[in-house]
Amino acid sequence: MAFSSKLMPFQLFSSNPNASPNFSNTRRPTFYLPHTTTTTSLQISCAKRTGKQRYPSEKKKLQRQTKTLTLTDVKNKEEGFWRISKLRVPVDKDPGKDFLGVSDGLLEAIAKVLEFPVPSMLPHEPFSVVRKSFDARKLLKEPTFVYTVDMDAKKLLNLEPRTWDFISRLEPKIGLVEFMPQEEVSGDLISIIRDRKWTHTDMELRDGHNIHIENSSKFLSSKSPKVAVVGSGPSGLFASLVLGELGAEVTLIERGQAVEQRGRDIGALIVRRILQSESNFCFGEGGAGTWSDGKLVTRIGRNSDSVQAVMRTLLHFGAPPNILVDGKPHLGTDRLIPLLRNFRKHLQGLGVKIQFGTRLDDLLVENRRVVGVKVSDARDELHSGGDQKLAFDAVVLAVGHSARDAYQMLLEHNVSLVPKDFAVGLRIEHPQALINSIQYSALATEVRDGRGKVPVADYKVVKYVNEETVASSTISGEISRSCYSFCMCPGGQVVLTSTNPSELCINGMSFSRRASRWANAALVATVSTKDFEALQCHGPLAGVEFQREFERRAATMGGGNFVVPVQTVNDFLESRLSVTSVPSSSYRLGVKAANLHELFPVHITQAIQNSILMFDNELPGFISKDALLHGVETRTSSPVQITRDSETYESTSLQGLYPIGEGAGYAGGIVSAAVDGLYAGFAVAKDLGLYEGGIESVLGKAQKNTGFVKY
Repeated sequence: MAFSSKLMPFQLFSSNPNASPNFSNTRRPTFYLPHTTTTTSLQISCAKRTGKQRYPSEKKKLQRQTKTLTLTDVKNKEEGFWRISKLRVPVDKDPGKDFLGVSDGLLEAIAKVLEFPVPSMLPHEPFSVVRKSFDARKLLKEPTFVYTVDMDAKKLLNLEPRTWDFISRLEPKIGLVEFMPQEEVSGDLISIIRDRKWTHTDMELRDGHNIHIENSSKFLSSKSPKVAVVGSGPSGLFASLVLGELGAEVTLIERGQAVEQRGRDIGALIVRRILQSESNFCFGEGGAGTWSDGKLVTRIGRNSDSVQAVMRTLLHFGAPPNILVDGKPHLGTDRLIPLLRNFRKHLQGLGVKIQFGTRLDDLLVENRRVVGVKVSDARDELHSGGDQKLAFDAVVLAVGHSARDAYQMLLEHNVSLVPKDFAVGLRIEHPQALINSIQYSALATEVRDGRGKVPVADYKVVKYVNEETVASSTISGEISRSCYSFCMCPGGQVVLTSTNPSELCINGMSFSRRASRWANAALVATVSTKDFEALQCHGPLAGVEFQREFERRAATMGGGNFVVPVQTVNDFLESRLSVTSVPSSSYRLGVKAANLHELFPVHITQAIQNSILMFDNELPGFISKDALLHGVETRTSSPVQITRDSETYESTSLQGLYPIGEGAGYAGGIVSAAVDGLYAGFAVAKDLGLYEGGIESVLGKAQKNTGFVKY
């Protein structure tokens, strides 16, 4: 063969003596992309999700288990790319969590898959890391880093010809070894839009290449329509980005302040207990996720083109490269702030007008169509004047799940809103060293406050509860609810997310290094309309009133002045208050021992109590004298859904209004909200004549009605 002149004195032989360079007999897979109720019994088991409730990853696993995989011919194995997954590298052979390259330990794992006998002979250059995660489950013999790697077969053969025979014997295995004729290349959203813009000639792209009009997008030259985007969270920012890039005249309206002033307002809250009702942990540039952990995990398909476009856009604006590789990517508030500044500058460069400190007071409606908005200075809490009426061709509503006044305003216009299930509970805090020890055992010493070889330990636990209740005037029949950990913040702190001084609501946050000495997470149980009705909360905003009821109760328990009621886990489990001295807390505005077991109705309290017992079975030591519960966590997701058309994203009851993101009930986290805003931006642009065709051909089909998302 042609490579023989380059061989060393020894030969690497195939285990198959009949191996041939003819690839005609090899195969290629077909891919599958991926407090009045008396409780008579309480059963808890592992969470089960069926049908539409299944996560995409679970659906993909089910497909692999139940479908017969038909393999077709793989031609030219040496010309394409191979994706090799589930490569395990022991901790002692890996440079650590912050290393994103190809190590000698990883080459050993790759060599095992290729059945190549001398790993040290494999060059590093043909391999690129697609995903890197850390697996320290107790069922493993030892903790390992788990990799997904892409292999450029042609480059490998050029650098090491003796691998030819081993590549020729590679057989595709779904989920383990997959062949790609071409390398998968994803771009950021800006590049995707600009690379597909048309000139005045419909059949000619900017780069001069011809393309069939019916299978592509087209940009039309017309007068720029005026669009208001209300809210600068992830969905609002990405909708503004798409619309701005496509030529719309965009005004981004945000009731809160830019991150610089918002940071000062949050500092005043923490130091002097001064709550700015319009600039706080919930309201302001970047949305509620800015002063949080900046989690970029998502359940809508990590490898989908739309999610990759969002991730690469964040990278474009200053996110670190590891978010593309890390199995559990996060940013942290310290990285989100400069990223948002860069995002803002780009939008302003597109001509997007950004109005901070501007509150949406009303919609201007004519003949059941939105024709503009009425806004005012958000610092004017008395609404004493200065209202502005602004005309727009469309209004994109991306207000977030805490804009309760916006929900009320929509009802006054008879906009269709429906109550949505969400979850409520308490936030539990442990010493981070304890969580490290529970998860990593002896390896816990390698955490080193976020600067060691292994990630700061986190956890995610889910249980499923069936409550069989006797008939009563409030709730009857069987209620099913999930109890789970939510928004776990390793190396973080508990923070105040109230938007009203008479209400108390908390959340968690952490910085990029996750270096604090505490770990916290919400422990919540799902609630539905039956729970709302039991408290005499009815109508479309029943969930909002349900939230407020417990936020007011928590404020009363804490004694006011934003002091948070707390209870040790042992006392909560035994429904008692035996101590007034409690473990230290990361919450900086003060805590007070209280009967948190009396905060919620008994059936919700019992569900949380029993789930904690089950969590301790999975994480021995979770129930600890140092574990402290804080009240209350109610804003896990939007309590309402604003009904919209699944294709156009337009409200079903008011033309020209486009409700999007988490506040509209269509997302659950930074990435899914950004993706919703992305697709909505294209939908609005299409409705306004800026864009024809379907973005699905570029980014795939949008995830519709994502519903209840846990992260």
